[in-house]
Amino acid sequence: MNATPHDLYPDSGAEVAASMPPMDTTAMATETTLLNPRFYTTDFDEMDKIDVTPVRAEWDKLIAQMKSDPNKGHFKKTEAWDKVDWEGMDPALRAEFIDFLVSSCTAEFSGCVLYKEMKRRGTNPDICELFSYMSRDEARHAGFINDALREAGVAVNLGFLTKAKKYTYFRPKFIYYATYLSEKIGYARYITIFRHLEAHPEQRFHPIFKWFREWCNDEFSHGEAFALLMRTDPKLTNSFSNKLWIRFFLTAVYATMWVRDHARKDFHKALGVDIDWYDQEVFRKTSAIARQVFPVELDIDHPRWIPGLRRFEAAFIAMDAANRQGGIAGRLKATVAKARMLAAFVGLYTIPVIRSTPPASVRLEPAY
Repeated sequence: MNATPHDLYPDSGAEVAASMPPMDTTAMATETTLLNPRFYTTDFDEMDKIDVTPVRAEWDKLIAQMKSDPNKGHFKKTEAWDKVDWEGMDPALRAEFIDFLVSSCTAEFSGCVLYKEMKRRGTNPDICELFSYMSRDEARHAGFINDALREAGVAVNLGFLTKAKKYTYFRPKFIYYATYLSEKIGYARYITIFRHLEAHPEQRFHPIFKWFREWCNDEFSHGEAFALLMRTDPKLTNSFSNKLWIRFFLTAVYATMWVRDHARKDFHKALGVDIDWYDQEVFRKTSAIARQVFPVELDIDHPRWIPGLRRFEAAFIAMDAANRQGGIAGRLKATVAKARMLAAFVGLYTIPVIRSTPPASVRLEPAY
């Protein structure tokens, strides 16, 4: 990995400030649930065989952009980093904000680990160079977020996380779909928050949000890389079965984001953001971007969309409560809740999709 921050792998776990309630953020990051970011592994040999010849011109342009490292000096604290009154922060907001930072840090670090492993195992110079740059970027992102957590006395032990976190195996094409969406939805989330706080700076309760504009451009370029990887083989997006898989990943990623965000009511209230509006805006941006490579998009204005998301969310809350209850009664309730979640997901999945024809080339610069 190139340019890993010194503090990316802390020597010890979280040092909790004596005046604040203890939070084991390393345990939070390690836990595997429906909502928590996962660590992935894949068939690295298959990925090493990718031939980027069909997209060579765009590939070389993107690689040159990444090599120039436009954000090399961005992830450093400057005079714009205001002092944060963690002790004076509302406890509910503090808990949800820390949860947001831990989730974001874990997601960024997950990408760093995956991309670094791809580079380590590969022999294909095109693929190795790409993942070298992407692991570098994700390392910076994770380290920067963890530094913010360290100020609160609750940094995540990322070195421990690589050993303790469970890894999920995905076939390469599923890595493409999931990671492309993760990078693009990350871009849409960051830029939407940044633009909102640009218009309402009084609601910027933490300085990290000032770094989101340049940060999200890294997310955008990473997504473009996966768009180009998918364009090397038209079957990845054009075959009947893969169109169904794309539809599945779109539905799963959007529904999971809806549930996660609606669990952070105090966080979004502090930002002055209506969660329904925010999620729909992020979905809208992500869908508009994904048209460059996906032949289908979800109809987020369909009358069944929002009610279906609410049913999925309610079933998840019921399942979570049942799991915490435990015992025979808890297991029975959890089974019923899982069935409700499945039914809600099927309802969302079967909403007629909007079909589109991807353009001849990908967009290498953000449009928002």
